[in-house]
Amino acid sequence: MPHPRHPYFRGLSPTLHISHRGGSLLAPENTLPAFRMAVERYHTQVLETDVHLTRDGELVVSHDSTLERCTDGVGAISDHTLAELQRLDAGYFFTPDGGRTFPFRGQGVRMPSLREVLRAFPGLRFNIEVKPDVPGIEDAFFQVLREEGALEHACVGSELDEVGERLARVMPDACHFYPRDALATFVLSVRAGGQPPDDPRYTVLDMPLHFGDVRLVDEDLLRAVDAHGRWLNVWTVDDPREMRRLVAEGVGGVMTDRPDLLRQVLDEHQKPR
Repeated sequence: MPHPRHPYFRGLSPTLHISHRGGSLLAPENTLPAFRMAVERYHTQVLETDVHLTRDGELVVSHDSTLERCTDGVGAISDHTLAELQRLDAGYFFTPDGGRTFPFRGQGVRMPSLREVLRAFPGLRFNIEVKPDVPGIEDAFFQVLREEGALEHACVGSELDEVGERLARVMPDACHFYPRDALATFVLSVRAGGQPPDDPRYTVLDMPLHFGDVRLVDEDLLRAVDAHGRWLNVWTVDDPREMRRLVAEGVGGVMTDRPDLLRQVLDEHQKPR
């Protein structure tokens, strides 16, 4: 896969080890313990995460817009200040064994702000999705990335096309992944045997491996991605057999909730044969 020219890709080559929410099957997702485990133990190259805006205008790292699934709090993130959110137990519901044990409960695991995460891992690559369609969130997000010196090592975007377009306007020099409709247009054009539109705003295809029973990543798509100077990351893959196949196919990156298994697969692939 040819390397896009954006500085984000400097020194990188396929296949990237990308820890989805830090590796949400090994530690409480989107928390510093999960991110540290991914980086220190499994040498991840990219941390994938999501951000929401708090009531007092801070950006907090969380996939969900509500608190009930991952913390002992209730309600919407947007209804709480950062200080209120950080009093919650973000490890409360994590269980590695189907509910028999909760090893992170009561251990001081907090919901981190985006600033905290960027400062904890200076220079590391991030893949960050802006979740809510809130007026001005793109400006707040850009301000944090700029002030923390993270613009060149963050690939950014949103599933929502309107938000993705606003992000591209506010930070045109950043690395952007395709939002949902633009991504679908690219993929469906290739599957129909045509040429996808060459939208210069977006560099990375972050996409699922399957749509229903259809495996979306195939030789035609990878060829089109190469021809257009784009990069393809596949989510969320936890099966080592599928990881091996994707690495053999040369995909740009694999996002996984099991960074331990992906590290094993990549280490196997890099051994001299």
